[in-house]
Amino acid sequence: MSQAELTAVPASSEPRRALWTLGILRSELTVTLCRRRTLALLGVLAAVPVLVGVAVRIETGDGTTGGPGGGPAFLSQITNNGLFLVFAALSVTLPVFLPMAVGVVAGDSVAGEAGGGTLRYLLVAPAGRTRLLLAKYASVLVFCLVATLVVAVSALVTGALLFPVGEVTTISGTRIGFGEGLVRAALIALAVAVSLVGFAALGLFVSTLTDSGIAAMAATVGVLITVQILDTMPQLHGIHPYLFPHYWPSFSDLLRDPVYWDEMVRNLGLQALYAAVFGSAAWARFTTRDISV
Repeated sequence: MSQAELTAVPASSEPRRALWTLGILRSELTVTLCRRRTLALLGVLAAVPVLVGVAVRIETGDGTTGGPGGGPAFLSQITNNGLFLVFAALSVTLPVFLPMAVGVVAGDSVAGEAGGGTLRYLLVAPAGRTRLLLAKYASVLVFCLVATLVVAVSALVTGALLFPVGEVTTISGTRIGFGEGLVRAALIALAVAVSLVGFAALGLFVSTLTDSGIAAMAATVGVLITVQILDTMPQLHGIHPYLFPHYWPSFSDLLRDPVYWDEMVRNLGLQALYAAVFGSAAWARFTTRDISV
């Protein structure tokens, strides 16, 4: 074989690998979003805003708001504007429900395939281990966005049906139009989805450590609970800024006028750091792992 033929082989195989990569990504998205467990998780997430909205409606059926009291952020303002149910629902689901759902999907992404014996067949594809891992991580990130949007849309519909909607009073006390309020709600949903990027990478790394999907999911959720407990302990305030959920509540700054960007930028930087560290660890583990089943 001539030198020209030798150099032509890699060039001709690259488009084929790209096609395989797109096929694997499409397959991963289909498997991740269409399996029954994922649909059940999305159903539970969609039900949370409905339950919150109905509870607030029943509690304030006499037309009173019950005072500014406790409860999640924005909860006392839902009766005045149903759009605030979006913010309240995201506040309720972000600490527990959303990350737990992401932990289940991310933890099962590799370990579930290994335990089911299908992972080695995926590795036969010419796309390679690195592209397969990237496709799995991309599918988890898409789930983060879809799950957040499910909560937001469910809350928006429920709020519009149960409460009046109109101009939005920001945390700063100024008023903005309903259209701008919708834009800020969309930005808040996006900020919440991005806040889960680092945790998704951590779950992916845990998933590469075992062949048991249940063990990976349990370990990922266990890490989530442990880190959140550590974030509430004042004695450990020195490490709080380095814990991935520490800046999650910063999305509320999008409802200020003007918007406060400092903590949101810190959150983005922290999530990028976690994604880089645990994404690299997952790659190192996955590319050297012996897949025998």
